[in-house]
Amino acid sequence: MSFPTQKQVEVPLLRALQQLGGSAKPQQIYPVVAQQFPQLTKEDQDERLPNSPSTRKWWNLVQWARQDLVEQGGIDGSTRGIWKLTDKGHEILGSRAGAVKQADGHAVGRGLQANLKDLVYENQQAMVKRIITELNGLTPAGFENFCLALLEGLGYESVVVTGKSGDGGIDGYGDYRQGIVKIKSAFQAKRWKQAPVGRPEIDKFRGAIQGDYDHGLFLTTNSFTRDAQQASVKKGAITILLLDGNAIANHMMASGIGITKEPVFLMDVDSDFFTFERDGATESGRTGI
Repeated sequence: MSFPTQKQVEVPLLRALQQLGGSAKPQQIYPVVAQQFPQLTKEDQDERLPNSPSTRKWWNLVQWARQDLVEQGGIDGSTRGIWKLTDKGHEILGSRAGAVKQADGHAVGRGLQANLKDLVYENQQAMVKRIITELNGLTPAGFENFCLALLEGLGYESVVVTGKSGDGGIDGYGDYRQGIVKIKSAFQAKRWKQAPVGRPEIDKFRGAIQGDYDHGLFLTTNSFTRDAQQASVKKGAITILLLDGNAIANHMMASGIGITKEPVFLMDVDSDFFTFERDGATESGRTGI
């Protein structure tokens, strides 16, 4: 889906703080802000930044909106770990009440210009769509060659693409390296444009590789149903790793597979670095500077 811009998040963030009694911890705020964007799914909220797998994209976006509001005086950021709505924040809420993003994805009101970070997000989302479109347009032979390049990028070695029908659902196999260990793995790839891949396909694939392989990988340019996701890990059975269109595209962007990048640098703050105590004595007994 298309994420809202940073500016479009500001008023919903202030509303969330108002809803939560005027102040709250960030982890309490993120889901409340998300409720104001019905198009945001749970998967969207859990999506990670391609260049920082430990960082949730949604959280990062809300944090940037918060920083802008701190600079405007709408949020008090002086207390670590607590975001507090100010009198100025109440004023902003009143003056920009109409400047929100509608559920249909169209922005209304003024002051919603995208900043550089928003443009980067938009570029990433456009790239995901473009990659999936390109994959769906490949010939069967071209898609086989793509799978070969992708699997090598994932750490597979000695990959063989069968290129045959009636192979029990196996499109290829290879050695999947995890550290110093090599695991015999088989994969299946489906370019489905309409329906998501369901549990029956996962069960069939597992049945085809059980006993001959130690690991399975299922790729699709579409998505997987919840039942399929739950069936991918089964006690006493081979684990099937699932990669949908978004995951494939994000991996390609992170690994530079089929992607060109221009050197545009966008700075961000390493939140883990700023874990120093704001108050209290230093180790030498002196108060902080």
